[in-house]
Amino acid sequence: MQNNDSKKAVVLLSGGMDSVTVLALAKSQGYSVYALSFEYGQRHSSELAAAKRNAKYFKAQEHRIITLDMGALGGSALTDHSIDVPTEASDDIPVTYVPARNTVFLSYALAWAEVLQANDIFIGVNAVDYSGYPDCRPEFIQAFESMANLATKTAVEGNKLKIHTPLIDLTKAEIINLGLDNGVNYAETISCYQANTKGGACGECDACRLRKQGFVDAGVKDITRYT
Repeated sequence: MQNNDSKKAVVLLSGGMDSVTVLALAKSQGYSVYALSFEYGQRHSSELAAAKRNAKYFKAQEHRIITLDMGALGGSALTDHSIDVPTEASDDIPVTYVPARNTVFLSYALAWAEVLQANDIFIGVNAVDYSGYPDCRPEFIQAFESMANLATKTAVEGNKLKIHTPLIDLTKAEIINLGLDNGVNYAETISCYQANTKGGACGECDACRLRKQGFVDAGVKDITRYT
């Protein structure tokens, strides 16, 4: 176990508003943060550019970008260009859901945490203002944490792993205000599912709609760059 002066955390960092807020929170709690991002076949690289900027701004000890070809499996509008990103709200799980994405990402975070001898992983999942993705629910996080503590040498030797989800019960407005209190510049985050190469957001996809409404509800000016 690390002492409080050198505690380490792996932070999953997409470059979106939620993950950057979580990065800021982990720093504010005194963790040495190790940021982990993925180039997994998503439609654009603007969010990874935002992840790099924020990892640098919040002085991550290290920022790694893992390349995965989840697009080869298809099944999601975020990785399959033959499927249009929807611009209308739906009561069903939308086609922007990427099968098993958080399971895969957390597995990599778990592996890196074990290598780093870090007992903490932070992820920006949210079960309030979100698109209905099943891998953002508390039940999923609890199940993964239980599995992680059965699957790793570190845990078997007595150093239990904790998955932190500080945003899971917050509205988008609450997330925005929390991030602002912890130094997040939301102009440097990308939430849009189909942002252009300069980071301009479409303003119409599910992620953009939730983000826009969050700023309205928070009573904060939306400084997102829309196309």
